[in-house]
Amino acid sequence: MSASVVLYGLKNCDTCRKALKMLGDKGIDVRLHDLRKDGLDAEMLDRWLSALGWEVLLNKRGTTWRGLDDSLKDNLDDAGVRALLLEHPALIKRPVSEASGAGDTVIRVGFGKAEQAALMGEA
Repeated sequence: MSASVVLYGLKNCDTCRKALKMLGDKGIDVRLHDLRKDGLDAEMLDRWLSALGWEVLLNKRGTTWRGLDDSLKDNLDDAGVRALLLEHPALIKRPVSEASGAGDTVIRVGFGKAEQAALMGEA
């Protein structure tokens, strides 16, 4: 099956660069959508939230999270996290990948061994 992969992340993110290189080296059609430069629209975010849940998407380990006011971090709910992610796309764990082919789209977060194997198998 021939698939294309879109990685959503940041061009300066080491993991995103590693994923782009590895997938490209394997001959997989891949492109990076930079969440800061290219933006994050609400429809895209809603698709991810529906498929994965905000607990999977929200990156609490980065500098953007640490820089937020505690009042924003203390009372998280679905609507609040959605608004926070739209305002600060760097809070999204990276990369989010969408592999599409044969009419299906599979959404994954991260680029650990399991995600790498899955993307290689889908492409």
